[in-house]
Amino acid sequence: MTNITIIGSGFAALAAARELRRRKVDADITMVSPRDQLHFLPSVIWLPPRLRSANALKVPLANFFAKHHINYVQGTVSSLKDGGRVVVTDRGELRNDHLIVACGARFMRDLPGLEHALIPGDQVADDGLDTGEEIARRIEAMKGGTIAVGFAGNPEEPSAVRAAPMFELLFIIDKLLRRRGKRPGFQLAFFSPASRPGARLGDRVLDGLFVEMKKRGIVDLRGRKLLRFEDGKVVADGSEFDADLILFMPGLTGPQWLADSGLALSPGGMIRADELCRAEGATNVWVAGDVGSFPGPDWMSKQAHQAGLQALAVAANIDAIESGEEANTPFKPEMMCIVDALDAGTLVFRNEHFDFVLPNSRIAHWLKRAYERHYLTTYR
Repeated sequence: MTNITIIGSGFAALAAARELRRRKVDADITMVSPRDQLHFLPSVIWLPPRLRSANALKVPLANFFAKHHINYVQGTVSSLKDGGRVVVTDRGELRNDHLIVACGARFMRDLPGLEHALIPGDQVADDGLDTGEEIARRIEAMKGGTIAVGFAGNPEEPSAVRAAPMFELLFIIDKLLRRRGKRPGFQLAFFSPASRPGARLGDRVLDGLFVEMKKRGIVDLRGRKLLRFEDGKVVADGSEFDADLILFMPGLTGPQWLADSGLALSPGGMIRADELCRAEGATNVWVAGDVGSFPGPDWMSKQAHQAGLQALAVAANIDAIESGEEANTPFKPEMMCIVDALDAGTLVFRNEHFDFVLPNSRIAHWLKRAYERHYLTTYR
């Protein structure tokens, strides 16, 4: 029987496994990951206002594995052999006929003093959601001061950036402090080395976000190259400012084990993939989600929705090959993003034919909650 190994247990990995079973692909599926839970990181923004708890966003996957007949190996990947036919882990070697790399990316950690900032969604030490609750505790304990919120990208991989969550946290914290009657004692500052950070959201959305920042009295510190963080301070090129709490999301790059994988990598450290989600120069090695560097429009971003569409294409192409046909299903470039502000939000939808924005709407907020409910129900 055909053996399919999936590296990862996040959105892309789970969507690929589910679609393979829906298509009734006759194969043994093995999923290898350090974690047998789905951490629903898009909702990390709702942890500071206590709208959610970290435990509620951690979904055990035992039922999913049993329902879809998936062999789960709790292990860490260190390299690949034989052009991807063997996955080397700390639990032994796993041989496959098809390999799906869907392990996500990692945050770049080369900025000095990063330990002085909290990184929402950070997966180091498995604390991505717990960091969100730490942010809540810190804000609750503060009587006033400056909260600095910022993000950066990967200069070699323009799509490898998380913009929306940091804009969301900025506006959510502002509204939270206002609700508690504490906003006058706080200064909020937004910083980024880019002059127009989050450009993939589109000019209309981005300009609206900057106008909203000004209306709310948020200090705008864009366009300053970051040099380092210090205890209570953000140091940029030509300037520095004090901050009692620093929330920062670095750019993304590929996992460290890719260096020994033998796969072709982009300058930004991601796996080079084509429009069919095939790893460049490899046979039956497929890529989905943040770990890949894909062709597409300049607005294409790394997000759960796009990862899911890539996973569907991977499953369709494996199905075709196992049926004796050629792989011919490209992934669909699409952005579906809701920039939430606690009780309202901005919906952005983009594909190759449409560019739609629904600004400042309670409908967008409830759509984001429905999206969360769908994923949590599906995998729980």
